[in-house]
Amino acid sequence: MTPLASRFPSPEQSPGFILWHLTHAWQRTVRAALTPHDLTHVQFVLLATLTAHETPLTQRQLAESASTDPMMTSQVVRALEKKGLLERQPHPKDGRAILLAPTTGGKDLITNANRSVEDADESFFAALGATGTHQLTALLATLRHSHQQPR
Repeated sequence: MTPLASRFPSPEQSPGFILWHLTHAWQRTVRAALTPHDLTHVQFVLLATLTAHETPLTQRQLAESASTDPMMTSQVVRALEKKGLLERQPHPKDGRAILLAPTTGGKDLITNANRSVEDADESFFAALGATGTHQLTALLATLRHSHQQPR
């Protein structure tokens, strides 16, 4: 067998390889934190995004704000509506548009779920300490900004 040609002596020295593994580990951690709340990660993100806005959003605005695929957003919105966590409202200025707003139950649930996710994050990143976590956050924000797609 011929070894894979790589600029890294081992996969563990590749930032992409490490990020891939850590992403999966972090997603498992968040999924476990959200299970008691009966939310998927994307449901959590969309409901949190909707709750964070002071005014209702259209589905397109929600997808843009959460950086999610519009088709997937549509499916998740239907699931959240079925669970009674968000409601559709007529747009006051555009008769064709529908606004989305969290219900009281949705706001209560997302508040509790957010605590669980923040606790999970704190535990996941604990090995870095407060300073290391702050530094990692700054580095990740730099990467995110450099790869952000124009809207």
